[in-house]
Amino acid sequence: MGKNSNSLKKNQKTESDLPQESSAANGPSYDVTRTSGFLKELWKRINDVDVTGLGAQLAFFFLLSIFPLLIFLITLLPYLNIAENQIYDFMGNVVPGEIYLLIEETLNEILTQENRSLLSFGLIATIWSASLGMNALIKSLNRSYGVEENRPILIARGMSIITTVLMIFILLIALVLPIFGRQIGIFIFSFFGLEEGFLETWNTLRFTIPPLIIFVVAAVIYWAAPNVKLDYKSVLAGAAFTSIGWLAVSFGFSVYINNFANYSATYGGIGGVIMLMLWLYVSAILLMVGGQINAVMQSRRDIIKRDNKNAG
Repeated sequence: MGKNSNSLKKNQKTESDLPQESSAANGPSYDVTRTSGFLKELWKRINDVDVTGLGAQLAFFFLLSIFPLLIFLITLLPYLNIAENQIYDFMGNVVPGEIYLLIEETLNEILTQENRSLLSFGLIATIWSASLGMNALIKSLNRSYGVEENRPILIARGMSIITTVLMIFILLIALVLPIFGRQIGIFIFSFFGLEEGFLETWNTLRFTIPPLIIFVVAAVIYWAAPNVKLDYKSVLAGAAFTSIGWLAVSFGFSVYINNFANYSATYGGIGGVIMLMLWLYVSAILLMVGGQINAVMQSRRDIIKRDNKNAG
Protein backbone atom coordinates (compact mmCIF):
# COMPACT_ATOMS: atom_id res chain seq x y z
CA MET A 1 0.00 0.00 0.00
CA GLY A 2 2.85 2.34 0.92
CA LYS A 3 4.70 1.50 -2.30
CA ASN A 4 1.60 2.17 -4.38
CA SER A 5 0.99 5.55 -2.77
CA ASN A 6 4.64 6.50 -3.29
CA SER A 7 4.47 5.55 -6.98
CA LEU A 8 1.27 7.56 -7.38
CA LYS A 9 2.94 10.58 -5.83
CA LYS A 10 5.90 10.18 -8.18
CA ASN A 11 3.60 9.98 -11.20
CA GLN A 12 1.53 13.00 -10.17
CA LYS A 13 2.64 16.30 -11.68
CA THR A 14 2.58 19.44 -9.65
CA GLU A 15 0.97 22.57 -11.07
CA SER A 16 4.41 23.99 -11.86
CA ASP A 17 5.25 20.86 -13.90
CA LEU A 18 2.25 21.27 -16.19
CA PRO A 19 2.65 23.25 -19.42
CA GLN A 20 1.55 26.82 -18.94
CA GLU A 21 -0.47 28.80 -21.45
CA SER A 22 0.75 32.17 -22.61
CA SER A 23 0.01 35.17 -20.45
CA ALA A 24 -2.08 36.58 -23.29
CA ALA A 25 -4.37 33.53 -23.17
CA ASN A 26 -4.74 33.72 -19.38
CA GLY A 27 -4.97 37.50 -19.29
CA PRO A 28 -2.27 40.07 -18.59
CA SER A 29 0.28 39.40 -15.85
CA TYR A 30 0.29 43.04 -14.74
CA ASP A 31 -2.29 45.72 -14.07
CA VAL A 32 -2.46 47.16 -17.57
CA THR A 33 -4.86 49.88 -16.44
CA ARG A 34 -1.82 51.58 -14.89
CA THR A 35 0.96 53.02 -17.05
CA SER A 36 3.72 51.07 -15.29
CA GLY A 37 1.75 47.82 -15.57
CA PHE A 38 1.00 48.50 -19.23
CA LEU A 39 4.69 48.97 -20.03
CA LYS A 40 5.69 45.85 -18.05
CA GLU A 41 3.06 43.76 -19.81
CA LEU A 42 4.16 45.13 -23.18
CA TRP A 43 7.78 44.24 -22.46
CA LYS A 44 6.76 40.75 -21.30
CA ARG A 45 4.78 40.07 -24.46
CA ILE A 46 7.59 41.36 -26.66
CA ASN A 47 9.86 38.75 -25.06
CA ASP A 48 7.26 35.96 -24.95
CA VAL A 49 6.35 36.44 -28.60
CA ASP A 50 10.05 36.52 -29.61
CA VAL A 51 9.72 39.78 -31.51
CA THR A 52 13.45 39.93 -32.28
CA GLY A 53 13.51 36.42 -33.76
CA LEU A 54 10.35 36.79 -35.81
CA GLY A 55 11.48 40.31 -36.76
CA ALA A 56 14.61 38.82 -38.34
CA GLN A 57 12.42 36.40 -40.30
CA LEU A 58 10.14 39.21 -41.43
CA ALA A 59 13.12 41.40 -42.43
CA PHE A 60 14.55 38.58 -44.55
CA PHE A 61 11.34 38.28 -46.57
CA PHE A 62 11.12 42.08 -46.74
CA LEU A 63 14.55 42.00 -48.38
CA LEU A 64 13.40 39.36 -50.87
CA SER A 65 10.27 41.32 -51.78
CA ILE A 66 11.48 44.93 -51.85
CA PHE A 67 13.20 44.84 -55.25
CA PRO A 68 10.51 42.78 -57.05
CA LEU A 69 7.91 45.20 -55.63
CA LEU A 70 9.80 48.25 -56.88
CA ILE A 71 10.39 46.60 -60.26
CA PHE A 72 6.67 45.88 -60.52
CA LEU A 73 5.73 49.45 -59.60
CA ILE A 74 8.22 51.04 -62.00
CA THR A 75 7.28 48.81 -64.94
CA LEU A 76 3.63 49.60 -64.21
CA LEU A 77 4.16 53.38 -64.30
CA PRO A 78 3.89 53.84 -68.10
CA TYR A 79 0.39 52.35 -67.99
CA LEU A 80 -0.57 54.96 -65.36
CA ASN A 81 1.08 57.86 -67.20
CA ILE A 82 3.32 58.49 -64.19
CA ALA A 83 6.94 59.66 -64.31
CA GLU A 84 9.52 57.16 -63.08
CA ASN A 85 11.19 59.65 -60.76
CA GLN A 86 7.96 59.83 -58.73
CA ILE A 87 8.65 56.46 -57.13
CA TYR A 88 12.19 57.58 -56.33
CA ASP A 89 10.83 60.74 -54.71
CA PHE A 90 8.49 58.61 -52.60
CA MET A 91 11.35 56.35 -51.48
CA GLY A 92 13.49 59.37 -50.67
CA ASN A 93 10.89 60.48 -48.11
CA VAL A 94 10.87 57.23 -46.12
CA VAL A 95 14.26 55.57 -46.74
CA PRO A 96 17.61 56.68 -45.24
CA GLY A 97 19.95 58.35 -47.73
CA GLU A 98 22.65 55.68 -48.07
CA ILE A 99 20.08 52.91 -48.39
CA TYR A 100 18.15 54.94 -50.96
CA LEU A 101 21.31 55.23 -53.10
CA LEU A 102 21.80 51.46 -52.96
CA ILE A 103 18.19 50.80 -53.99
CA GLU A 104 18.34 53.38 -56.79
CA GLU A 105 21.59 51.97 -58.17
CA THR A 106 20.30 48.38 -58.09
CA LEU A 107 17.01 49.30 -59.76
CA ASN A 108 18.75 51.27 -62.51
CA GLU A 109 20.99 48.29 -63.21
CA ILE A 110 18.01 45.93 -63.45
CA LEU A 111 15.83 48.25 -65.51
CA THR A 112 18.52 48.90 -68.14
CA GLN A 113 18.09 45.28 -69.22
CA GLU A 114 15.27 44.79 -71.73
CA ASN A 115 12.86 42.27 -70.24
CA ARG A 116 9.14 42.37 -70.90
CA SER A 117 8.47 39.74 -68.26
CA LEU A 118 9.62 42.06 -65.44
CA LEU A 119 6.07 43.19 -64.72
CA SER A 120 4.63 39.71 -64.17
CA PHE A 121 7.78 38.47 -62.43
CA GLY A 122 7.83 41.46 -60.09
CA LEU A 123 4.20 40.96 -59.09
CA ILE A 124 4.50 37.20 -58.50
CA ALA A 125 7.81 37.45 -56.62
CA THR A 126 6.53 40.30 -54.47
CA ILE A 127 3.33 38.53 -53.46
CA TRP A 128 5.12 35.25 -52.76
CA SER A 129 8.00 36.60 -50.66
CA ALA A 130 6.04 39.33 -48.88
CA SER A 131 3.25 36.91 -47.96
CA LEU A 132 5.81 34.59 -46.38
CA GLY A 133 6.95 37.51 -44.26
CA MET A 134 3.32 38.17 -43.36
CA ASN A 135 3.14 34.67 -41.91
CA ALA A 136 5.80 35.62 -39.35
CA LEU A 137 3.88 38.77 -38.46
CA ILE A 138 0.58 36.87 -38.16
CA LYS A 139 2.28 34.35 -35.88
CA SER A 140 3.51 37.10 -33.56
CA LEU A 141 0.09 38.80 -33.46
CA ASN A 142 -1.73 35.55 -32.73
CA ARG A 143 0.66 34.80 -29.88
CA SER A 144 0.16 38.21 -28.36
CA TYR A 145 -3.64 37.97 -28.54
CA GLY A 146 -3.43 34.46 -27.06
CA VAL A 147 -5.11 32.72 -30.00
CA GLU A 148 -4.12 29.75 -32.13
CA GLU A 149 -3.93 29.79 -35.91
CA ASN A 150 -6.82 27.35 -36.39
CA ARG A 151 -7.99 28.76 -39.70
CA PRO A 152 -7.77 26.34 -42.65
CA ILE A 153 -4.38 26.56 -44.33
CA LEU A 154 -5.87 27.98 -47.53
CA ILE A 155 -7.64 30.75 -45.60
CA ALA A 156 -4.57 31.53 -43.49
CA ARG A 157 -2.34 31.61 -46.55
CA GLY A 158 -4.95 33.57 -48.46
CA MET A 159 -5.05 36.15 -45.67
CA SER A 160 -1.29 36.66 -46.04
CA ILE A 161 -1.65 37.12 -49.80
CA ILE A 162 -4.67 39.44 -49.51
CA THR A 163 -2.86 41.60 -46.97
CA THR A 164 0.15 41.78 -49.28
CA VAL A 165 -2.03 42.80 -52.25
CA LEU A 166 -3.66 45.49 -50.09
CA MET A 167 -0.21 46.84 -49.26
CA ILE A 168 0.67 47.04 -52.96
CA PHE A 169 -2.63 48.77 -53.74
CA ILE A 170 -2.10 51.35 -50.99
CA LEU A 171 1.44 52.01 -52.23
CA LEU A 172 0.05 52.62 -55.73
CA ILE A 173 -2.34 55.18 -54.26
CA ALA A 174 0.63 56.79 -52.52
CA LEU A 175 2.31 57.21 -55.90
CA VAL A 176 -0.77 58.51 -57.71
CA LEU A 177 -1.99 61.08 -55.18
CA PRO A 178 1.09 63.36 -55.15
CA ILE A 179 0.99 63.50 -58.96
CA PHE A 180 -2.71 64.10 -59.44
CA GLY A 181 -3.16 65.93 -56.15
CA ARG A 182 -3.42 69.34 -57.78
CA GLN A 183 -6.08 68.22 -60.25
CA ILE A 184 -8.02 66.49 -57.47
CA GLY A 185 -7.74 69.59 -55.29
CA ILE A 186 -8.98 71.91 -58.05
CA PHE A 187 -11.97 69.65 -58.70
CA ILE A 188 -12.92 69.42 -55.02
CA PHE A 189 -12.56 73.13 -54.29
CA SER A 190 -14.44 74.21 -57.43
CA PHE A 191 -17.21 71.69 -56.73
CA PHE A 192 -17.79 73.07 -53.22
CA GLY A 193 -17.16 76.67 -54.29
CA LEU A 194 -14.19 77.09 -51.94
CA GLU A 195 -11.64 79.85 -52.33
CA GLU A 196 -8.48 79.18 -54.31
CA GLY A 197 -6.44 79.79 -51.16
CA PHE A 198 -7.36 76.31 -50.04
CA LEU A 199 -5.47 74.91 -53.01
CA GLU A 200 -2.17 75.91 -51.42
CA THR A 201 -3.23 74.05 -48.29
CA TRP A 202 -3.98 70.98 -50.39
CA ASN A 203 -0.60 71.16 -52.10
CA THR A 204 1.05 71.25 -48.68
CA LEU A 205 -1.03 68.44 -47.20
CA ARG A 206 -0.42 66.05 -50.08
CA PHE A 207 3.25 65.84 -49.10
CA THR A 208 2.20 64.27 -45.80
CA ILE A 209 1.11 61.22 -47.78
CA PRO A 210 4.20 59.02 -47.09
CA PRO A 211 3.74 58.91 -43.28
CA LEU A 212 -0.02 58.61 -43.72
CA ILE A 213 0.44 55.66 -46.07
CA ILE A 214 2.66 53.91 -43.53
CA PHE A 215 -0.07 54.45 -40.94
CA VAL A 216 -2.78 53.02 -43.22
CA VAL A 217 -0.69 49.99 -44.22
CA ALA A 218 0.09 49.20 -40.57
CA ALA A 219 -3.55 49.63 -39.51
CA VAL A 220 -4.80 47.30 -42.27
CA ILE A 221 -2.26 44.64 -41.29
CA TYR A 222 -3.05 44.87 -37.58
CA TRP A 223 -6.77 44.67 -38.23
CA ALA A 224 -6.86 41.89 -40.85
CA ALA A 225 -3.93 39.62 -40.02
CA PRO A 226 -4.55 38.10 -36.54
CA ASN A 227 -7.05 35.28 -36.02
CA VAL A 228 -9.33 37.44 -33.87
CA LYS A 229 -12.14 39.88 -34.62
CA LEU A 230 -11.03 43.44 -33.93
CA ASP A 231 -12.65 46.84 -34.16
CA TYR A 232 -10.71 49.13 -36.48
CA LYS A 233 -10.36 51.66 -33.65
CA SER A 234 -8.45 49.11 -31.57
CA VAL A 235 -5.49 49.09 -33.99
CA LEU A 236 -4.97 52.84 -34.32
CA ALA A 237 -2.55 53.18 -31.38
CA GLY A 238 -0.15 50.56 -32.75
CA ALA A 239 -0.41 51.96 -36.27
CA ALA A 240 0.41 55.46 -34.99
CA PHE A 241 3.40 54.10 -33.06
CA THR A 242 4.67 52.25 -36.13
CA SER A 243 4.31 55.17 -38.54
CA ILE A 244 5.89 57.75 -36.22
CA GLY A 245 8.56 55.31 -35.05
CA TRP A 246 9.42 54.31 -38.62
CA LEU A 247 9.98 57.90 -39.71
CA ALA A 248 11.98 58.67 -36.56
CA VAL A 249 14.13 55.55 -36.93
CA SER A 250 14.73 56.22 -40.63
CA PHE A 251 15.84 59.77 -39.86
CA GLY A 252 18.03 58.65 -36.95
CA PHE A 253 19.46 55.81 -39.00
CA SER A 254 20.36 58.21 -41.80
CA VAL A 255 22.08 60.60 -39.38
CA TYR A 256 23.97 57.70 -37.78
CA ILE A 257 25.17 56.29 -41.09
CA ASN A 258 26.22 59.67 -42.49
CA ASN A 259 28.09 60.83 -39.39
CA PHE A 260 29.23 57.86 -37.33
CA ALA A 261 29.02 54.47 -39.02
CA ASN A 262 31.33 53.25 -41.75
CA TYR A 263 29.97 49.90 -42.88
CA SER A 264 32.08 49.91 -46.04
CA ALA A 265 35.26 49.75 -43.95
CA THR A 266 33.97 46.62 -42.19
CA TYR A 267 31.97 44.84 -44.89
CA GLY A 268 33.53 46.24 -48.07
CA GLY A 269 31.33 46.12 -51.15
CA ILE A 270 28.36 44.61 -49.33
CA GLY A 271 28.24 47.42 -46.77
CA GLY A 272 25.16 48.90 -48.44
CA VAL A 273 23.36 45.55 -48.31
CA ILE A 274 24.17 45.22 -44.60
CA MET A 275 22.76 48.70 -43.96
CA LEU A 276 19.60 47.84 -45.89
CA MET A 277 19.17 44.59 -43.96
CA LEU A 278 19.69 46.33 -40.62
CA TRP A 279 17.16 49.03 -41.49
CA LEU A 280 14.62 46.42 -42.59
CA TYR A 281 15.21 44.51 -39.35
CA VAL A 282 14.56 47.57 -37.20
CA SER A 283 11.49 48.37 -39.32
CA ALA A 284 10.17 44.82 -38.86
CA ILE A 285 10.62 45.04 -35.09
CA LEU A 286 8.72 48.35 -35.05
CA LEU A 287 5.89 46.75 -37.01
CA MET A 288 5.70 43.85 -34.56
CA VAL A 289 5.94 46.04 -31.46
CA GLY A 290 3.03 48.09 -32.80
CA GLY A 291 1.01 44.87 -32.92
CA GLN A 292 1.93 44.08 -29.31
CA ILE A 293 0.79 47.56 -28.26
CA ASN A 294 -2.60 46.90 -29.84
CA ALA A 295 -2.89 43.54 -28.08
CA VAL A 296 -2.10 45.01 -24.65
CA MET A 297 -4.51 47.88 -25.34
CA GLN A 298 -7.18 45.29 -26.16
CA SER A 299 -6.53 43.55 -22.83
CA ARG A 300 -6.79 46.89 -21.06
CA ARG A 301 -10.13 47.67 -22.72
CA ASP A 302 -11.50 44.23 -21.85
CA ILE A 303 -10.53 44.63 -18.18
CA ILE A 304 -12.05 48.11 -17.93
CA LYS A 305 -15.23 46.89 -19.63
CA ARG A 306 -15.46 43.91 -17.27
CA ASP A 307 -14.86 46.05 -14.17
CA ASN A 308 -17.49 48.56 -15.27
CA LYS A 309 -19.96 45.73 -15.85
CA ASN A 310 -19.28 44.23 -12.41
CA ALA A 311 -19.57 47.64 -10.77
CA GLY A 312 -22.91 48.26 -12.47
